[in-house]
Amino acid sequence: MKPIVVRESRGLQGTISVPGDKSVTHRAIILGSLARGTTVVKDYLSAEDCLHTASAFRLMGISIEDKNGRLRIEGKGLHGLSEPATVLDLGNSGTGLRLLTGVLAGQDFFSVVTGDESLRRRPMRRVVDPLRRMGAEIEGREDGNRAPLAVRGRRLKGLTYALPVASAQVKSALLLAGLLADGRTVLTEPLPSRDHTERMFRGMGIPLEIEGNQLLLSPPSEFSGREIVVPGDFSSAAFFIVAATIVRNSELRIRDVGVNPTRIGLLEILAEMGAEIRFENRREFDHEPVADLIVRSRPLRAVRVKPESVPKTIDEFPILCVAATAAEGETVIRGAEELRMKESDRIRTVASELSKMGADLEELPDGLVIRGGRKLSGARCSSHGDHRIAMALAVAGLTASGETAVEGAEWIETSFPGFQSLLKSVTA
Repeated sequence: MKPIVVRESRGLQGTISVPGDKSVTHRAIILGSLARGTTVVKDYLSAEDCLHTASAFRLMGISIEDKNGRLRIEGKGLHGLSEPATVLDLGNSGTGLRLLTGVLAGQDFFSVVTGDESLRRRPMRRVVDPLRRMGAEIEGREDGNRAPLAVRGRRLKGLTYALPVASAQVKSALLLAGLLADGRTVLTEPLPSRDHTERMFRGMGIPLEIEGNQLLLSPPSEFSGREIVVPGDFSSAAFFIVAATIVRNSELRIRDVGVNPTRIGLLEILAEMGAEIRFENRREFDHEPVADLIVRSRPLRAVRVKPESVPKTIDEFPILCVAATAAEGETVIRGAEELRMKESDRIRTVASELSKMGADLEELPDGLVIRGGRKLSGARCSSHGDHRIAMALAVAGLTASGETAVEGAEWIETSFPGFQSLLKSVTA
């Protein structure tokens, strides 16, 4: 695929919608497959990551069809999956791989899950170890820390577990395993992480109690399918939110964006930096809060990002750093060491690629110091196989003199098909 080529913009204008939420789509496919009966998923994300999850369940005997832009899933119940005849390949999807491992741990068959080269480098022990404590039999490279993972389904038992880090993927994998376990599963988070799984459990009628940072799941014998409406993905909207904030003479409306409080740490940080972002038409899609966002360009000032804000901003780190390059003063981000284990080492990658454009950054073990206010220059950059890095660099190019080319643009298809054409439509 050709690189994304971006030139300095005179302003973003218009009204847009972003694709459906990736996290919600993954969970809708998984829970729809485990439910009894039909689940219809409206406005789902038809991108590579989610399509890999759907393909895995098809290989386990679940009928999943696209009917006029909606997914129709014929669920067979918690124990209705069939042993797959081949390896389940989740591509680049860490969410798909980790959540599916939780499901497979409690089935009565053998399976192997893997991903692409990037995903096979990412750590899995944080999921595998607590699943083993539930009775799961899982083997893999580095004693189960790297995919491929071989999972021999077992009868699981409920678990009481304190998560060492705030991770929605780990929490969700254990809750899914808890659906298949004997006895109650009790999880405690050190900090709140995104709660899409909990909200969808409630929507499906699954008995989950929430007491502060503690989750208590009593597994049901079964639950029924239903219609699920997927909101626009906030992590995708984030690139346009920052672009409209830092490019002068911009005003942009982004419709139907999911504004789940566990996801919008970026908005809180941008507000502290002086951004103008207004909510309109607030409502809910299946327990998920949604709103239209109206963004106008404003000068930004540097801030210190608190470690407790990181879990709510974890996927928006690359584009937050782009915003920081435009802010006057020194922005400090700490407590973000989790970012070294994403599709790329996002701390190192952001530092190296934005430096090519003339940004003044200092890499820290758990974050970055960014001295903003310096005009960026166009450069030839690399996505490092990371979809969010590619899109963040494209937005940075809108404020840079000259031309910016981002190689590895094909990785954007994992989460945001149509990103380039949408960006062109508001910068034309």
